[in-house]
Formats: sequence, C-alpha cells, structure tokens
Amino acid sequence: MHGKTALVTGSTAGIGRETARRLALMGADVILVGRNPERARAAAGELSREAAGRVVALTADLSDMAGQRRLAEQVTERYDRLDVLVNNAGGMNAERRLTRDGVEATFAVNVLAPYALTCLLLPLLRAAGKARVVNLTGGMPDGTIDPGNLQGEKKYLGWTFAHYNQAKTALMAMSHRFASRLEDGEVTVNVAYPGHAYTPGNQATPMRAFPYLYRPAAPLIRLLGPLLLSDMGKASHSSVHLASSPEMEGVTGVYVNARACRAAWPSGALDTQAQQAVWSECERLSGLDPDRDRPVRS
Repeated sequence: MHGKTALVTGSTAGIGRETARRLALMGADVILVGRNPERARAAAGELSREAAGRVVALTADLSDMAGQRRLAEQVTERYDRLDVLVNNAGGMNAERRLTRDGVEATFAVNVLAPYALTCLLLPLLRAAGKARVVNLTGGMPDGTIDPGNLQGEKKYLGWTFAHYNQAKTALMAMSHRFASRLEDGEVTVNVAYPGHAYTPGNQATPMRAFPYLYRPAAPLIRLLGPLLLSDMGKASHSSVHLASSPEMEGVTGVYVNARACRAAWPSGALDTQAQQAVWSECERLSGLDPDRDRPVRS
C-alpha cells in the first residue's frame, strides 16, 4: 500500500478506525473522515504515531449532500488521485427521521452517501488507475427490498432493525449495479460484510430499538457483547482485504463475508426491479450520474 491514498469514512472509531489503522500500517496515506473535528484530529494523531503512512483528518456530515460535496471538494483540492475509497460510515435509527435534505436518515447514510461520494470522487479514482471502492454492509442484509418503501414512507420498523437491514441490502443492490456500470476496469466496486462486532454503534443501541420480546434481555445482551461479538480487528478483516489484497486487483462486483471469502449475493440485492428502484432513487436524490461524472441537473 506504499504510495497509495485511501479514504475511510466513519473512521474515528469502531471498524472504520481499525480499517484505517491497518491500511496506514501497510504504508498507505490515509484520510480519516468523521463528524466531530476533535475526535477526527485525535484519531489521526494517534494513528500517525504508530503507522508508516501519513494520516490526515477531515470532517463531514455525510447525512446530507452539502456535507458530501464539501468533503469531495476538500479531497479534490488536496489530492490528484485516490486509490481506495472505503464507504464505512453507517447508522440506524429507532424512529423514522429526515435529514436536512428531507431524506430518511437511515437510507441517506447507508445508501445515498456511498453512492454520492463515489460519484463525486470518481474522477480522482479514475486518475489513480486500478482504484477500489469498498462498501460495508451490515446487520442481516439477506431480505427483500420494497421499492415502494425505500425511505420508510409506508412503514418504518426501526425497532426490529428491519429498515436498517433493508437499507444494507439496498446498499448491496446499488453496489452491484455500480460495479456493472464501471466495466472499464479502472475502478472496482465490491462489498464487505464485517460480521457482528462490538462497535460503538452497537453499544449505543437504544432499548426501543430492540424487539419487545428481547427488551428484558437487552441488559444481558449488552453485558455479554464483548464475549459474543467480534473485536474490531476481526470485523475489519473483510474491508481491509478488499482494499489491499493483490488478488483483488481488477476484480469487481464481489461480495465477501466476515472471513474475507467470496459469498453469494443476497437474492434481494440481485433483484433487477429492486436494483433499478434503488439506483433511480439515489440518482434522483443526489442529482449525480456516474456515467457522466457530473450532476444530472444543473
């Protein structure tokens, strides 16, 4: 990874931070991205002291287009190429809420942000040659996608993680379609599953996000979390593999499990109608078209 530049979103803690750390230890120059400036600077400082590569921090709220565009502008001003983009940032909400753009927040962070950021940074990725985009899924992304309820317009089941699972399946559908759109081989798009890890997000899951029957056991589940769930090192294995392994150079449209082994795509992610619905929604909301590297509308 020496001489390469990698950007990792949501990398001030959890899986993203460990992914950034391991890439930096391999010699890559790493751009940490987080929402909190102080945490981002602190994380970059700590990683810089132990890593071979240069680590810098940028801050952005990836839940809205303004934040995504500002981040892309900052990266474009500082770099002339980007070898790796790891769309690690994600989130789950127990109740339906909208971002400043009026987009349902779980869809905005888990699906729209990776789509938009990849589109915005595509010129830099293409400039690198053989660049890689790694999108992280999560939860249990093996269900179906309801094209008429992508943003929870009809029904939002945050307390059963249902909408989060659908969002992560939608991320996979979008990623699969993105890989097929970039057939020239200059940029690959693959998906990593990290497994169930004891992340800050899991630790902060509110009681109301648990199904009713599980709520009495929630304190015990949290207590046993460090024993039952993977640590950050194991959870980052799949994303680091896709971002750095020589055997993945030029390979696109692949889904790997927590052991970094190729796995079958969930049927919901391969459904052509669902793929088109997710893709069209991302294109409509962002105004971006990767085929032209420019906004759909002025």
